[in-house]
Amino acid sequence: MKKKYLLILGFGVLLNCSCKKDLLYPVSQTQVSDQNYQPFSTSDRIQSQVLGLYNSLRDGRLLGGRFQVYNDVKADNWINFSNNQVTASNTWSENVNTTSQEVTGLWAAGYAAINNANLFIDGMAAKGTSVVGDATGKQYVGEAKFVRAISYYCLLQLYARPYVDGNGSHPGLPLRLNGISSYGNLNLARSTVSQIYDQIILDLNDAEAALPLSYSTNVNNVVRAHRNTAIALKTRVYLTMARYSDVITEANKIVSATAPFTAAGGSSTGGVDHALAADVASVFRTPYTTTESIFSMPFSATEGPGTQNGLGYYFYQNGGTPGLAEFYLNPTGVIADPNWKATDKRRTELLFTNTSTNRTYTAKYTQPDPYADYAPVIRYAEVLLNLAEAKAHVSGVDPQAVALLNAVRNRSDASTTYTAGSFASSDALVSAILQERNIEFLGEGLRNIDLMRTLSPIPAKGSVPAIPTTDPRYIWPISGDELLYNNLMTNN
Repeated sequence: MKKKYLLILGFGVLLNCSCKKDLLYPVSQTQVSDQNYQPFSTSDRIQSQVLGLYNSLRDGRLLGGRFQVYNDVKADNWINFSNNQVTASNTWSENVNTTSQEVTGLWAAGYAAINNANLFIDGMAAKGTSVVGDATGKQYVGEAKFVRAISYYCLLQLYARPYVDGNGSHPGLPLRLNGISSYGNLNLARSTVSQIYDQIILDLNDAEAALPLSYSTNVNNVVRAHRNTAIALKTRVYLTMARYSDVITEANKIVSATAPFTAAGGSSTGGVDHALAADVASVFRTPYTTTESIFSMPFSATEGPGTQNGLGYYFYQNGGTPGLAEFYLNPTGVIADPNWKATDKRRTELLFTNTSTNRTYTAKYTQPDPYADYAPVIRYAEVLLNLAEAKAHVSGVDPQAVALLNAVRNRSDASTTYTAGSFASSDALVSAILQERNIEFLGEGLRNIDLMRTLSPIPAKGSVPAIPTTDPRYIWPISGDELLYNNLMTNN
């Protein structure tokens, strides 16, 4: 039975970390017990538990690196040259199966984070809130709901059909909302894609209401969820669902009406003063706490994301060190776009060509082993482009949408400024925004999500042919471990 707990549900373990080490060095210390809830017996223990929830997300198989990797290399901007099945070559070649490491590993990590959040919420209801008080208890539960929401969102992007295909009517995921701390009947059928998204939105709405406006340090404002974090994630979730009016409603809470776009100028909730960093490269350099960095997974020179998980391991090579660079940039992918000018800082500062191989890599992640670069999850630039795209869908060639697009482009390419006359239709504006996202978030795990939410085929790359939206390989199969131990589970 031990294998079932570890692989399917991440059974029972809430990871702790001391106040001194904060989120960078969490240590597993305790296991939830149905009988005594000892991890919830003191305020320090409870704080350790809530900080440990972020460590579940920080797992190298999830948002610590591999989720971003899989969603980039599954798409069209990278060429694999290692043929290493352990490091996503099967994802790149669209050749995964139910027992592929990426399929079983990300599923296990995602449901471990979900189960840890569920156990924490259960423990707070049983004992924790009475220890820390109502206000702090609500905040901590809000953080747990944020963790649960983003975990379900991540799983949906690879294991289920896009929401726009049938308005969420296709099979989604097992919707587990109660913590499992002992063996029992683990059979649970799949809820629909729509039902999972409904729960994600419910959790994020609850989180927004409960989370603090900000924390006392810039680091915590980046590595813990605050109110603007929940709002920013909702703009991504609603965009993925093509609920464009809802994207606008949420984004307007943290984006001012006019340039320069900031959270402070347009925020109806207060909170962290988000804005684009003046230099895009600074977002990916120490201390990783710019005004643009809404949510990231922290690492350090003494603790990275684990073997073969770091973003630099996959995407950067400079004479072989740091990074083994399992992938290099597809010469016919986004870097071939003639409108991405040679003087754009995203080329001059964030691309690197190894002259010995003539292969180009992203230079967003340049720290050596153990790959101490923070793994970006949500940036303010994304919120601006989410709003721009939603406005274009709702209002056509909308002046604010054009201005938002310009804000992101001009930050790195001052020579290009769009006007309403640059676009013959709303479709043309949306296409320009999608390509800007393709450039801006290269190596950050959004490309495959953008292809799927727009029901676009996955373009051909190297030896891999294009994958139509109707091809079974368009999404991953369900983890073989889940299929083995959950008798009500069905495969894709």
